[in-house]
Amino acid sequence: MTIDVHKYFLRHPKFNKLIGNDYLFVEYKCPLEVENFKLWTDTPILNYVISGKKDWTALEKKYTVHQGDALFIKPGVYNTRQYFEDDYCVMLFFISEDFIRRFLKQYEHAITFRDSEPSEQQIFTIEVQDTLNALFLSVFNYMNQAGNLPKDLIEMKFNELLFNMALNPANRDLIDYFRSLQHVDRVDLKTIMMKNFHCDLKLEAFAQLSGRSLSTFKRDFKATFHENPGKWLIRKRLEYAKTLLITTDLNINEICFESGFKNVSHFNHSFKQKFNYPPNQFRKHVLG
Repeated sequence: MTIDVHKYFLRHPKFNKLIGNDYLFVEYKCPLEVENFKLWTDTPILNYVISGKKDWTALEKKYTVHQGDALFIKPGVYNTRQYFEDDYCVMLFFISEDFIRRFLKQYEHAITFRDSEPSEQQIFTIEVQDTLNALFLSVFNYMNQAGNLPKDLIEMKFNELLFNMALNPANRDLIDYFRSLQHVDRVDLKTIMMKNFHCDLKLEAFAQLSGRSLSTFKRDFKATFHENPGKWLIRKRLEYAKTLLITTDLNINEICFESGFKNVSHFNHSFKQKFNYPPNQFRKHVLG
């Protein structure tokens, strides 16, 4: 199962959090029994580690974060791994793309942009210098004060965090991504689908990731791929499963779920329909 992490934190009553216009801030302490899980988000995440260690895996590579590290995570689907050595405590800033656009409009006179195409990477490593570290900790301290905090104060802190990152030349790839948001109303559908087809998301989730209503998503999908999304997803997942069977040592259960299928019997039936053999026999037939 793939968790909608933004909705999970927004609705769950146990987390220490602040909710404002186009942002959500959460202090999250991960229970040790949770080692691996897959999540998706339609809202960018700024992740700052207070303690512990964790892996975030995107399509391009794996990112390991320790105490004092920070990542900026674009909308998408990710695998994560929790290590058992230390308690994992993190601050998660869910900052909508609309919030980032307003920030850029307000401070565009103070930010220098490169004339270059934004990176295709899904996760950006943030350089955490003393001033940025102090900002993270100041927000953490606000969270632990009694009483309701004014939303204007929290929004000011969010702007301050973004501004600090934007002024650091080490974060230029991230700022290129910010700049690209100024000119995009909706995310490119082909990019979203090619990066996430192997995840067990409902069509509603794919629509959210692409910034569309479900009806608009279906219409745009048909115009882009000349096929309805259900058939396209099955075909792409089966082709991906075929590649995994030939190129990896994963077992059939692992390949089933890694390819985006919810149960093995459905996967076996669909695979045999397309490739004439069930997965195990297909692997033996091809590899000998």
